[in-house]
Amino acid sequence: MNFIEGVILGVIQGFTEFLPISSSGHLVLAQELLGIKQPGNEFEILVHIGTLCSILVVFYNDIKCLLFSLRSKQTQKFLFFVTIGTMPAVAIGLGLKDELTSLFDNNIVVASALMFTGIVLICSYFFKIRNKKQNIIISILIGFAQAIAIIPGVSRSGMTISCGLMLGLDSKIAARYSFLLAIPIIGGAGILTAIDLDNNFQMELFTSLSAFVSSFIVGILALKWLLGWLEDGKFHYFGVYCLIIGAIVNVYKWI
Repeated sequence: MNFIEGVILGVIQGFTEFLPISSSGHLVLAQELLGIKQPGNEFEILVHIGTLCSILVVFYNDIKCLLFSLRSKQTQKFLFFVTIGTMPAVAIGLGLKDELTSLFDNNIVVASALMFTGIVLICSYFFKIRNKKQNIIISILIGFAQAIAIIPGVSRSGMTISCGLMLGLDSKIAARYSFLLAIPIIGGAGILTAIDLDNNFQMELFTSLSAFVSSFIVGILALKWLLGWLEDGKFHYFGVYCLIIGAIVNVYKWI
């Protein structure tokens, strides 16, 4: 992988991480189109950390308020919800690590997962917002939705926000919880990957930095755009896109 390819994939990651169209699925398909053979998922983790930094920037005020109000019962309750919402993905990610990693090389799985994401996004349109307050059950269910999104092609933001909307949460609350829920998962995955690498990372430093920076900058823009689309009630539009892309790839692979 060279510098230009690193920038291109970083831009794809930044653009698709927050839009509910699966960044992992698009990275897998983009690498095949570009003829890039990058073994394992170290590159995916690298650019995910870039978009993690995007979350920290966009939600800076929210994170600051949480840190400065740790003694507040409301803050403690929210952090508890984040903790229990993280557990399903941690358990499944660690327990099925090898099986899940192998899926990154299967484009049929990725395309089918994209179609599944599309169906979920479209279905979320038919659930009316009931402004329910978040509770333990809702947090656990959203956590399982996040765990399903470990499969490449299944959108993490799409699954978690759609799950929140279907359970009656306001779109702003669902989005805030979804993206703050991503911090421990992406951060933890990055740490575990760094430990597993044991100085065997295959990419050049300059290429790695180009991918990281491009995913970070584009991630900020994409996240702000998505929050605007949520307010306008256009979230389900992305489902149509996922269905079309997934269907095209599936047809191409089967003919």
